[in-house]
Amino acid sequence: MGSDSKKAKASKVLDEFGVTFCSELKISPEGMTPGHLFKTLVFSLLASARISHNAAMRATRGLFDAGWTTAKKMAAATWEERVKVLNTHGYARYDESTSRYLGYTCDLMIEKYGGDLNRLREAAGRDPASERKLLLEFKGIGNVGVNIFFREVQLSWDELYPFADDLALKAAAALGMGASAGELCKLVSRADFPRLVAGLVRMKLGKKI
Repeated sequence: MGSDSKKAKASKVLDEFGVTFCSELKISPEGMTPGHLFKTLVFSLLASARISHNAAMRATRGLFDAGWTTAKKMAAATWEERVKVLNTHGYARYDESTSRYLGYTCDLMIEKYGGDLNRLREAAGRDPASERKLLLEFKGIGNVGVNIFFREVQLSWDELYPFADDLALKAAAALGMGASAGELCKLVSRADFPRLVAGLVRMKLGKKI
C-alpha cells in the first residue's frame, strides 16, 4: 500500500475516532501538571483491568467527581468510600481490589515522589525503560497499564514518542497502515499522533476492524 493511501486511512481514523482518552476525561495532553499525570495514572490503572473502557471511563470520572484528583486526596479517602464510588459507577467486579490498589499506589507516590510523577520521570533519567520499571512498582499497574499511560502522555513526556501499544498496532496492521509506531508516526503530525493511536485503539475495542 502506498504512502498516500496510508495517510488517507490515517486521516479517516483521526476524523472518525481520533480522540484521546485523556481528552475525553478533560485532562490536558501537554504540559501535564502533577494532577493531570495522577489522573492519567488512575485511568490507566482502571482501564487495564478486564473490564470495558466505557466502564473504566465512568468509574474514573466518578472518582474525580468525588474530589479525589490528587494522590493526597485519593489517599485521604477510606477504602470503603472508594469502593462505594467504583461500585456505583459500574466497576463492581473489581471495586474492592482496585480500591486497595489505589490506596497503595497513592501512598507510594506520596512517599517516593511527593505525589508528582514528574519526579518519577526525573528519577528514571527520562529513559522509557526505567520509567516503565518505576511505574510497575505501583500496585495494580502492570505492563498494560504502563502502555496506556505511555500512550496518553507521550506529547508531554517526549522521550516516549512515538509510542503505540499492542491494540493500536494490531488495528493498524489490519488496516494495512503499518506494524510499528515508527511507521505510523510518518502518517500524521507529531501533535496528531496520540490521537491516531487512540483512534486505532477505539476501533479495536469497538470491533470496527
